[in-house]
Amino acid sequence: MRQVLIFNWVRFMQSEKIKRIIDELADIDAARYNYFHESQERIPSRKEAIAIIKTIQHLMFPAYFHFDGVSGYSDGLIIENLFSRLCSEIGAAYSFCSSCDQTSDIADGLAEQIILEIPKIKAALIKDVQAIYEGDPAARAAEEVILSYPGFYAISIYRIAHEFYVRKIPYIARLMTEYAHEKTGIDIHAGATIGEYFFIDHGTGIVIGETTTIGDHVKIYQGVTLGAKSFELDEQGNPIKGTKRHPDIGNNCVIYANATILGGKTKIGDGAVIGGNVWITRSVDPGEVVYYNAK
Repeated sequence: MRQVLIFNWVRFMQSEKIKRIIDELADIDAARYNYFHESQERIPSRKEAIAIIKTIQHLMFPAYFHFDGVSGYSDGLIIENLFSRLCSEIGAAYSFCSSCDQTSDIADGLAEQIILEIPKIKAALIKDVQAIYEGDPAARAAEEVILSYPGFYAISIYRIAHEFYVRKIPYIARLMTEYAHEKTGIDIHAGATIGEYFFIDHGTGIVIGETTTIGDHVKIYQGVTLGAKSFELDEQGNPIKGTKRHPDIGNNCVIYANATILGGKTKIGDGAVIGGNVWITRSVDPGEVVYYNAK
């Protein structure tokens, strides 16, 4: 039986069917999508984007984020390794981006800028740890937050990815935040603007859109969506990009589980409390409490 299977496999692999499959795949790429550039060598790497995340996390919190790729290195060698990875991936991103005005020549300067931001990222994350520890009675120690909380893990990746986004480096920020999404179920777009002392509790199912702004000392529970109400369309019926689509959340707000807040003109005032399972497409005054009254 095994010999028959091997014979049939060899016959299939040598047949014209294989050549036809390969030709059809190439025709689809060329005629319909044109996804691939002539050179495959400079495509941004998801694996390398994740390695950059892990390297920065290790550099900021070496006792909590172990990464074999830099294990045993001195801080100086870790930064040297990180700089090399950043230059390579930023260069690949610009080489692959057909719509970008910049070229890969600026990769070195951007890599240096991002490395110089790492102390600021760590300082922000320490404040996030403090907010989570003080806001969650189940947290026994700040160390536990860093070590095990998915909300903190997603926030840490967001704050790293945001530095790529604000510098308009293509692809890499999205690769990073989608990795966090995959690992935690928390989907924070790198373009969102999030203040200090940010607390995500439980976290699964949270969606925070690209043009969302969130103030300081904000707490968000699982299942919350800060999304778009609708999209403006151009004359061809395609969504217009680059517009304000997502809500603004003020300081000291609490948004409970499964609340949905939509729209670029929707503003949640300072100190507002949004109850669970509500659907909001209007602005909420400072200090207002909005809740779903089930009868």
